[in-house]
Formats: sequence, C-alpha cells, structure tokens
Amino acid sequence: QVQLVESGGGLVQPGGSLRLSCVVSGLTFNRYAMNWYRQAPGKERELVAAITSDGDSTSYADSVKGRFTISRDNPKNTVYLQMNSLAPEDTAVYYCNAVWEWSGNVYWGPGTQVTVSS
Repeated sequence: QVQLVESGGGLVQPGGSLRLSCVVSGLTFNRYAMNWYRQAPGKERELVAAITSDGDSTSYADSVKGRFTISRDNPKNTVYLQMNSLAPEDTAVYYCNAVWEWSGNVYWGPGTQVTVSS
C-alpha cells in the first residue's frame, strides 16, 4: 500500500530552522509531483511548496518564499522541506502530498507538528 511518512517536526525558537522529510513507499516516486501543505488551528489548509516529479521546478507560497526550500531525492523516495527564519506564524501541522496528475492519484501523509515559540 502507499505510505507517506513525515518526520522532522518539533519545537523551535523564532529565527530557527527545521528540515522536514517525507519518505514515500508503494508508488513509482519519480512519476509524482510532491507538495507540502500546512494547517494551523482554526485556519484552512494551505499549499506551502511544490516540486515537479523530476525536481526541475519548484514553487512557494508568498508567505514562505525566500525562507523555505523544497527538494527531493528520487533514489531515496524522499522529499524535503528546509525551513529557515521560522516565525510563530509558521506553527502548524505540515503534510506531505503526492500527485500523479495523469492518473488522478493523490496521496497524503498523516502530518508532523511544527511549533515556533520562544
């Protein structure tokens, strides 16, 4: 079965950094675009970052552009989100998402908590 498992979340001080990882199994990873979403309490889930299946193109929400970097290692079936200059407004559950548009397949991980607080 398909599994997406996030890791790397935790508590960090404002201005600090974290790197999230998402390990994917059960699908042909290099066919899938990968995305990171986040959802804070009382707010809608928002797309944070996206990367194409071959890693050649990335995009970011305006709120994180210049601070976050999405990358992938296809031989390791892993996508990363490097988060720098974190602020309390970045506090949320972060979710890994895989999409193969041609097939319509969409998968989600269970999420990992990121808390930015002093």
